[in-house]
Amino acid sequence: MGIRKLYLLNAGLIALVTASVGCQTARRPVVLLPAKQANAPAPAAAAKPQPQPPAETKPAATPAPIEPKADAETVADLVAKVEKEYQAGRDNYKAGHTEAAQANFDRAFDLLLKSSLDIRSNERLQQEFDHLVAGVDELEHAAAPQAEVAAEQKSEPAPIDETNEITVPVDPNIKAKAAAEVKATPSDLPLMLTDPVASYITYFSTRGRGTLEHALSRSGRYQEMIQRVLKEEGVPQDLIFLAQAESGFHPLAVSRAGARGIWQFMGSRAKGYGLEKDFWADDRQDPEKSTRAAARHLKDLYAQFGDWYLAMAAYNSGPGTVQSAVKRTGYADFWELYRRNVLPKETRNYVPIIVAMTIMNKNPAQYGLDKVSLEKPVPFDKLKINYAVDLRLVAGCVDASPADLLDMNPSLLRFSTPKDHPFELHLPVGTTEMYRTAIAPIPADMRVWWRYHTTIPGDTLVSVARANHTTAKAIAEANHLDPDDELEANARLIIPVAPGKHAASEDLQTYARHITRYKVRKGDTVQSVADNFGVSPKMVRSWNHLKGNSVSGHRILYVHLPVTPDPRRIEHTAAASKLKTGNALHTTSHAAPLHHRVKPGETLYSIASSYKTTVASLKRANDNVATLHPGMVLLIR
Repeated sequence: MGIRKLYLLNAGLIALVTASVGCQTARRPVVLLPAKQANAPAPAAAAKPQPQPPAETKPAATPAPIEPKADAETVADLVAKVEKEYQAGRDNYKAGHTEAAQANFDRAFDLLLKSSLDIRSNERLQQEFDHLVAGVDELEHAAAPQAEVAAEQKSEPAPIDETNEITVPVDPNIKAKAAAEVKATPSDLPLMLTDPVASYITYFSTRGRGTLEHALSRSGRYQEMIQRVLKEEGVPQDLIFLAQAESGFHPLAVSRAGARGIWQFMGSRAKGYGLEKDFWADDRQDPEKSTRAAARHLKDLYAQFGDWYLAMAAYNSGPGTVQSAVKRTGYADFWELYRRNVLPKETRNYVPIIVAMTIMNKNPAQYGLDKVSLEKPVPFDKLKINYAVDLRLVAGCVDASPADLLDMNPSLLRFSTPKDHPFELHLPVGTTEMYRTAIAPIPADMRVWWRYHTTIPGDTLVSVARANHTTAKAIAEANHLDPDDELEANARLIIPVAPGKHAASEDLQTYARHITRYKVRKGDTVQSVADNFGVSPKMVRSWNHLKGNSVSGHRILYVHLPVTPDPRRIEHTAAASKLKTGNALHTTSHAAPLHHRVKPGETLYSIASSYKTTVASLKRANDNVATLHPGMVLLIR
């Protein structure tokens, strides 16, 4: 079948399923449900809702007929047949039998799409479809030529997974305080204080405070944009707290089920709302695109259920699941469904988590959140391009760091823009013309490989060429230099690197453009200096034109501080000796590692949030620890 053919097959199947499945609420008529609750105001309602207590809930009118629920055994049989074909396809593909693998995958998709069962209204079948698409994608990407695969962005675990597993007893004092606040809290969502909501207010006030504060801090970056889009789409602006609960406003958040982005879309549902995904980019990670898609999805769910609590529950578990629960009980009321335990556990907790976050965020002073420093929005220029370019080359064009460029372009799954379709590249404000000027001399087919290099004192064409796996002649020709010319400090050179010839460490670590001058002291070696700064000895030698491990004869060494750390060096660096005060003439301080004793109920995410680090960094520093136990001591870098 070949990789390209498999890719086309996969893309065609996705398009086919989008046409026939899409998102449940976007592709099918609105199903009539029992009468709306009194506590479910329309999005534009200005008056404060006056919800009725759950105890007074009356059975809703008899629901309108809906599609009969598929027999569980029939669904299981279908999934088993699909899995059998899928596994046979994987086996054939790995054995090199690509044509047979294509036939297996075709049959697996046909079994789903041509079945009498409607995968639009069955969550298990929709999950199987997502699994099937992801599996075919995985094979394609794993077999892609290495020269075409750029380094991948690192994802973060979605906080909703861990928060959803927490059970905390209700603190009567916190509940009483919250009850008084709810009455005076303006919100365009219904706010009802129940024991489950009070339980999560207790959690976020104690053990989960780090998770809440970290998300609140990040909200400053996206709040203005999200509330603008929600208003434009005609839905409550307080739905922003759904995103806070789901992802903590991390565009790279990924759940255990594979939901992705600030709004945690699953693949097929995202496709139904216009969010595209391929090997290079995923619109679910684009903050503004995913916000608009989420607003439209939630608007559809509200139109279907007539209640924002039910709409949020359906956003989590799928409209089919909520529709089934309403049909079985005759109640179109979330709290009644909660009481009757007819919703999945994660959905039962999902709505209380969002309501708790809403109450606390809208009463910051009462919960000590008014002192949390909010991140500022990061403005950027937008430039439509139709070629592939590595972000490290872009960084060299605009005097920024690769990390900054990745941060501005979170929809990219790797360091390169797509090579087969246009992409909206985000650049630091005011740098569009600088970029156009700098990228112009780079051949379009070399923009994934070539780089810019800023020279330092002592650089020669030969030393720069050696450090970048190219030749002095190639650099001279690309920059219209005479091979015998001396290089001036802080000159920017085009580095023509042959495809696949980058240094092995390039994808793992990037460095600041600013030069740090280090004063050599007695006993220093290349290795000790590299360890002190968390960089590789190879890079220290390259920057300072050294051979071997000796630094004798040098009073000053030039170092570029790492922007993104090399994970292979973290453990070794931590054990190295620390820099003494005054050794660096222009450098940053190196803080000593901290130790944290795990408390009951704490999670990797809550601990990482408390120390303003990431789960990935926490795990790397602690031998990839996966399970926490009270009393464990973690190393915090």
